Amino acid sequence: MTAQAPDPLRVVIADDQASVREGLVLLLGGLPSIEVVGAAADGEQAIAEVAEHHPDAILLDLNMPVLDGIGATRRLVAEHPSVAIVVLTTYVDDANVLEALKAGARSYMTKDADRADIARALQAAAAGLTVFDPRVHDALLAATHPAALSPASPAADALPLARPDGLTEREVEILVLIARGLTNPEIARDLCLSNHTVKSHINRIFTKTRSRDRAAAIGYAHRHHMV
Repeated sequence: MTAQAPDPLRVVIADDQASVREGLVLLLGGLPSIEVVGAAADGEQAIAEVAEHHPDAILLDLNMPVLDGIGATRRLVAEHPSVAIVVLTTYVDDANVLEALKAGARSYMTKDADRADIARALQAAAAGLTVFDPRVHDALLAATHPAALSPASPAADALPLARPDGLTEREVEILVLIARGLTNPEIARDLCLSNHTVKSHINRIFTKTRSRDRAAAIGYAHRHHMV
């Protein structure tokens, strides 16, 4: 008996540029794993589309009229917390990405990412995971904390002295690596730990920092100057 294919991920796309929005609808809608259920030209329309269609995820442009991506992210987290938010940015040095992550977005991609990468980011976000465009991540770190990416700086490898909210030294170490964009297997490899141990540490980090996912934990790390 052939196994039934999983239901496609239901997605809303929000972008104020008609050509970009329509292109994303066409590209992502052509994938069997994605069903585009709505499209919006601004943040208010995006919230209305989510309220009407109850999607699994939304692909949200940061720079929109009426209500921008950050404001829309705050509203969506408050009003539709089950919807995974992937923000979309044009430029790799868009500092608004960090604000969107603090507001509750789970992932971010640049507009020149291919449809397979965007689809994977949406699928991962809907599963509670986080996907970062590495170029955006590095640019944000360089813009907000230049020493974090400088091999010559002692701060590049040193752990912060402060350990807020009862975090242990190991938990801070792992949180810093999360904020630098490392995956669980990469953290396990670098620290010579098992994947299970890393996952246990991350669960405790989420609890202590009151973070619902990696994006929120990264926002926490930035607010406490860990990176």
